[in-house]
Formats: sequence, C-alpha cells, structure tokens
Amino acid sequence: MSVGLLAWLALDVVNIAPNRLVAGTPHRAHEVHGWWAALLASLPMLAIMGLAWRPDARRLQAALALVIGLLVAMPLWLATAVMALADPDMPQARLGIGSSLWLLLFLWLLVLIELRTRLRLSRAVGWLLLLPIILAWWLSLSLWLEPLAIYREYQGRSDQFVSAILYHLFLVGAAVGASLLLGIVLALCMRRYRGIRKAGFGVLNVIQTIPSLALFGLLLAPLAWLAARFDWLASMGVSGIGWAPAWLALVGYSLLPMVRNTYVALEGVEPAVIESARGMGMSRQQTFLQVRLPLALPVVLEGVRITTVQAIGLTAVAALIGAGGLGTFIFQGLGQAAMDLVLLGALPIIALALVADALLGALADRLRHGGTP
Repeated sequence: MSVGLLAWLALDVVNIAPNRLVAGTPHRAHEVHGWWAALLASLPMLAIMGLAWRPDARRLQAALALVIGLLVAMPLWLATAVMALADPDMPQARLGIGSSLWLLLFLWLLVLIELRTRLRLSRAVGWLLLLPIILAWWLSLSLWLEPLAIYREYQGRSDQFVSAILYHLFLVGAAVGASLLLGIVLALCMRRYRGIRKAGFGVLNVIQTIPSLALFGLLLAPLAWLAARFDWLASMGVSGIGWAPAWLALVGYSLLPMVRNTYVALEGVEPAVIESARGMGMSRQQTFLQVRLPLALPVVLEGVRITTVQAIGLTAVAALIGAGGLGTFIFQGLGQAAMDLVLLGALPIIALALVADALLGALADRLRHGGTP
C-alpha cells in the first residue's frame, strides 16, 4: 500500500488531450483538485497501512471495507477530474487514465484478493464484493465519463467489440474442447502402452517450446496447399491464414497440460480403491466410469483451467494471422500508437482469463470436496 501511496502523489493520474491525434497533457493528483484533496484521498491508504500493522479479524474487515471504498471511489474521482480538466467547448477532448491510477487499481485488487483469503471468505462472497465496484464504474461511464479515452474507443467500435469477444470465446472454446477430447484419448493410450507415453510426451513437449509466431508460420504453407487441393476445405474457410492455423496452434499448445493432468489424475487414483470396486463385482468399464473417472475429475478440470487461461491469452496473438478476436484491437492500437485502443483489447482478455480461472477453479474445488460448497 505504501507503493500505491507514492504512486498517487508522484506519478501522473490522468492526461487530457483535445482530440485523439494530439498527445495528452499529464496531470498529477495535486494538479487536478489541489494538494488538500490529494492528501485527503491518501488517508484511506494510510488507514489500511495502519490496520495491517497488527492484523486481527476486525482490523482485516475494516481494511476490506476501505479497499472496496477506494475501488468504488476511483471512477467517481475520475468523473470529478473530467469536470475540472475537460473544456466544455472541446467536445472531442479525451481523458486518459495515467500510470498512477492503473498501478493503484492493480494494487487495490491484489489487496482485495489477499484480504478475502485471510478472512476465509467463500468465492461467492468474493464475487459479491465486486458488485458495488462494477456498479460504480457502470454508473460513472453512463453519466459522467463519456470523455474517458478508452470509453471513446469502445463507442467507436461497439459492434466490432461484441463480435470480437464472441469470436474470441468461440475460438478458445473450440480449441479447449478439441484438446480435451484428444487429451483423454491420448492419456488412455499412454496408460495402456508405455511406448506411446514416452513418444507422446516428447512430441508434446517439443510443440510447447515452439514460439507461437513460428508455429503459425509452420502451419501456413501446408494449410494453404490443402485448401488449394481440396475444395471442401476451402469452402470451410481453411487457408494459410485465418481461423484454421490459429485453431490448430491453440490445440497443439493445449494438449500438453491437458494430457499431463489427465494422465496424472487417472494414475493417481489409489489402487486400494480400484481393488475394492473390483471386489464389489464391478466390471473394468464400470470401475473406470464410476470410480476412477469421478475421482480423477478434479485434477482433469485443473488441466482444463490451465488450458483455458493459456488459450485466452494465445488467441490474442492469433490476430496477427487474421484470426480475429480481441487481439485485433491490440495490434491496431500498436500500429496507430493508440494505447487506449490497445487497452480496449487487452483488458477484456485479462478479465476473461480471470473469470475462467475463478469459475473453473471453483468447480474443481466443489468436485474435490464431493460436490459441497
């Protein structure tokens, strides 16, 4: 929290620009509303530092309330910065979020997660804690933060934004689903044949070490040749660029964690449990479906979680070969030196990865504890 306090007082909190083409003028906290307001806003952070000195349950609860209050106050403070800095005679003016506020947002969310863990709050309560923060941002964007630069980028691409998210999720889902099916088949074969296990893990390890851009390049020529040779593949949109090489690369990268977790999960079931099931008269198939697979499912789901989070990030890189998705905004922004456009693509990717990690992690925990919360 001391780092956040220094960032608040020393780094730029916002920058204001007359339009999209002109570089913005940075402003520190004391330049927006004066030193008294900047120091007053520092008090909650100082209070959290004091509460963390000798933490107990009551102090941690108070610190949690203060952190949520700070996260709720951030968009409201940005709204006051718009009123103080934006010229009403310049409707194209843009307010950019400075490095100080990005760092504070990151640190406060980390503190929120740490406090939830220390107080042993359930995942459901953790999500409920985010509701007032999300509501504050939504209301501020709807009512006061129209000049916010990243919001302006969204307004100009709202239709593309929704379709990009849906396509991003579709590509990730298709890759994870295919790698799950292939991973189960490969893991079963590896359990049965020792030679397949050695060769399979060797090949999957090699694929994992190939850089993503190099793998896209390796897939370009053979896919273009197949599309030229087989009309039915071309009619499906298979070519050297686009969704096909992106999907194949994502499946290739997803196979190692999926196969490894599935294999370890199936092998990790206690032999005594299997012997007990066989002693009860269960067949080999019944033992697998009713005993081994349910016990292995939480670890298998951990592989799905790792694979999904990895695929969400890698799909952004696939935009370089015309695969679409949220990565399109990132590379367009880099080409135009428009960092807010980059953030328009990057922030949803981070949010999708965090949500996928939390949901799949919660599901794995429920299965690990026999379906109880």
